[in-house]
Order: sequence, then C-alpha cells, then structure tokens
Amino acid sequence: MDSRTDNRFDTQGAGITVQRALELPGLRSGLPEILAGADRLGRTVRWVHAGEVPNIASLLKGGELLLTTGYGLGTRPAEQRAFVRTLAERGIAALVVELGPRFSRLPAALVDTARAAGLPLVQLHREVPFVTVTEEIHTEIVNGHYALLQRAEEVHRRCTEALLGGGGVPQVLGILAGFSGNPVFLETADGRLLYAAGEGPEGADPLQVWEGLRGPHKDAPPPAGSVLVDVPGGGPGTAGSVRARLVLLPVRAPLSPVHRIAAERAAGILAVVLMQARQEEELAARGRGDFLTDLAEGRITAEDAPAQARVLGFKPGDSPLLPVVMRIGDSLSPGGGWAVLARAVSEELAAVGVPVLLGVRPVEGRVLVLLGLRAESERPAVADRVAAALRAGVERAGMRRPGSPPPVVVVGVAGGWAAASAGLRHAAETATAAQGLTDRPWYDARRLDIDLLLWRLRDHPDLAAFVDRAIGPLRDHDNRSKPALLPTLQTYLAHAGRKAETARELHLNRQTLYNRLARIGELLGTDLDDPQTVLALSLALRARRHVP
Repeated sequence: MDSRTDNRFDTQGAGITVQRALELPGLRSGLPEILAGADRLGRTVRWVHAGEVPNIASLLKGGELLLTTGYGLGTRPAEQRAFVRTLAERGIAALVVELGPRFSRLPAALVDTARAAGLPLVQLHREVPFVTVTEEIHTEIVNGHYALLQRAEEVHRRCTEALLGGGGVPQVLGILAGFSGNPVFLETADGRLLYAAGEGPEGADPLQVWEGLRGPHKDAPPPAGSVLVDVPGGGPGTAGSVRARLVLLPVRAPLSPVHRIAAERAAGILAVVLMQARQEEELAARGRGDFLTDLAEGRITAEDAPAQARVLGFKPGDSPLLPVVMRIGDSLSPGGGWAVLARAVSEELAAVGVPVLLGVRPVEGRVLVLLGLRAESERPAVADRVAAALRAGVERAGMRRPGSPPPVVVVGVAGGWAAASAGLRHAAETATAAQGLTDRPWYDARRLDIDLLLWRLRDHPDLAAFVDRAIGPLRDHDNRSKPALLPTLQTYLAHAGRKAETARELHLNRQTLYNRLARIGELLGTDLDDPQTVLALSLALRARRHVP
C-alpha cells in the first residue's frame, strides 16, 4: 500500500486540517474569509465545538475548531483581546465567527490579536447551520481514523503473509521500513541493536543512522517525531515485561499516526516470533551477516565500514583483517540451528584472543567471519582454529543431514577494509565453487582461482563440450565397465605423474597401474606424458563437477 499521507488529513495527529474543514460544503457555503493565520491552515482539527460564552476556553482541550456568532467575545477591545489570547493558549485549531446581528465585520482588536498569536481566524459572510458543519467535520475525522486503521491493517496483513511464507523478523522489519519510508530498528530492552532495516538519508546504511542517533544516546529521549513501540515478552513470569523495542526514526520523512499504529501491529507479530528460543541471538547473527554481505558486495565502502562495524561490537583497530566464509549449502538440515551455530563458534573463537565478527546468511547457507589479526604471520594458525570451530559448530547445532558432505571453509587474504571487502566476496564465491572437492579443513581462496573460473563458466555450452572432448571416452567407459578409470587418472594427475605415489594411494601394484594408464591413453588417444595433455585433462576433471 502507498505510504504517502493524504493531504486532507493531518500528518501528525488523528484529525483533518483546518484547510480541509474550510473546503467542506458546510463552511464553504458561508463564504469563509481568512483574516489571520493563513499560514497555519495545516493545523489539526480533532473536534468541533460551538459556543457563545466568554469563558469557553476553559471548556476546551486543544485542537478544536470553535464556531461562534460572537456573543461571547465581549464588547470592549480588552475583552476581545483576552478572549482570543486564552483560546490561543488553549491550543485550539481555529476560530470561526459567523457575521450577523452581533458583528457585521470583526473588530480590529480581535483580528490583530489573532495575527499576533498565530491563531487562524475566519469570518463567515453567510449564515450556516452549525450542526451541519459539526456533522460534516466529525464524519471526515472518523473517516480519517478509519483510513489510518485500514492502512495499518494492510501492513499487518503483509507481515503475516511474509511469516506464513517462511519469512521472519527481517522481512517484517523490511515491510515496516518500506511503509514508513524510514529506517526501522529492533533493539533489546537495554538498547542493544538486534537488527536494522531500510535506508537512511540518500541511501545511507541504517547502521550509520543508528550509531549517530541511538547508539551513544540510547538512554536519552529519541529525536522528536520518532516512534518507539515495546515488543512484549512472553512465557511464565514475564507478564508486562519488554522483550525488545521497535524504533522508527524520521530521518527521511515525517512519521504520522498511521506509522505508530502499523508499528504496534508489527510489535504484536514480533512478540510471537521472538518467543521462540534463541530468536534474538539468531537475529543479531543475521544482522551481522547482512553487514558482512553488504561489505562484500560493495554496498558499504571501506571508509564507512569501521564505524558501522563498531556498532556491531567489532573493533579491530589497525589490525590486518582476515575474511573467512563457510558454506553449508545442501547439507543444511531442515529447521536449522543458526543461533546455536553462531554461539558455539563465537565461544570457541573467543579463546583465539583476536577480535571476531561473525554473521550468518541462512538463505545462502553461509557463515561469514571477519577477524582482526595481530600480524599476517598468524594467518595459518588462526585459519586452523577458525575452520575447526566452524565445522564443530555445525555438528553441535545439528545442521548436517546424516551422510551429507562436510561444509566448505574458505580463507581469504588478510589486509585492510578494502581488501576485506574483496576477500569476503572472493571467499564466498570460492566456497560455492569448491563444493564437491576433496575434503580439507579449509581452503586457501588463492589456490582455487581455477575452480572459481570454471564455476563461473558452468552454464556456458563450450565448457560442457570441452569436458566431453577431453574425458568423454573415459566417462563412457566407466559407465559400462570396471574398473573405473577416471579415479585413477585423477589420482595420477594429483601426484603430478609420480607413479609410485599414485600406486600407493590407490593400493595397486605397479604393473596394474601401468596397465590402467595405458588403457586411459588408448581410450583418449593421447600421451599422458605430454604437458599440454596433462593440463587439459586436469582442467576437464575440475570442470566436470560443474557440468551435467
């Protein structure tokens, strides 16, 4: 639904504007003339009152449009000035005076005081039924309330559909951010950021907005016009407790009552979602995963990244940054256990003694990690610890199906924030390309560039044709005959043609290996001692994982 506010209605209160009231048939038929406050016609009219007593201001609460024929205004200028000043102090929306037996034109004292007080003053040149005016404006106000409720209900419906469709808290916050046109934040009850959605001014990352307006000032009142809604807790003994807090900051556009109503509706949905165990932990891990993914994909610059990382608790200083990506992929068990995984890995890495930022991306089946090294020479040792912690975390979280392949861990190159951005992107792609390789505790991203290149060409028909030309006869042989020869060729090439090492790994005697190699050369019509042939066969064996 369009989140733009109808200008007939007030954008900051539940009512209509003075301008809209003057456009309705009842007041329009009285030929209204604006004598003061023409620049204040956007004021909210929350109710209409008609009266003729001098002390009528004491009966009002503010926001009313007052209708009168002027009998309560007094006859002396001092009385008239006092009458207008008390109405202005009470905060009414506008004063509308019908000309007739009491006044043929409004006194100068009345008009001058209204102008000085900034109070909209309108005189009607024709008699109008006040009851008709009251009914029309009240109907319009009620219709405005109903329109607000309809728009908020639409947001509630979309959030519910997102959850039923498999979405979660990020989707709910994204819908609310899109509706309000402002960034939306979910905080813990003590003000720690759990998740951010939407954009700041000029497309700025919401983490920048939160750090500037909320992070250091969470105990202070929020900026004027903000919306804060508590997300209630749940479970025994938690009645009335606050589990989290929704925060909408008006940094791109003003927030109106409909945005508060929508936030209250969304808070009810979030309360149900967060009642599930460890939801806050998983949400925080997802938020860190979104940051690391945005950094990898260039949506966060190297200049802005350090400040946003500090919001998430990562303060590596000037240390070299080491990017690591683990991909679980198709081995992911239904239901997941991302919160358990994030906690298990974080606890293990805390013992490494270096700053760590760990995030998850359930949709891609990825865990992204950024570590601050004391020195680049620590890279191999830290990589060993990180890889072991990641793989152990998967097992602890029960996220692998029985018999499924182990996750792939890829370690990038250490460097500054710019290198971290490129390194995370490279490692993430390489982790996908490395699926199906011989299992290792971790892979160095730099040593898999050929596999990454072949993976990027996986949909190109020339790659499939190349594989078919290079090893097609062996593949056909293995489909109909024993022993299979492709594993022999692969092991032989992995050992750079050293026959003794190949025979030992395959548990073959030397003559059997020689016979198999001869048969391979015969089927392929090539010489296995030719360097160009060896290169082509090596590439084809790597590429066959990516083609049908």
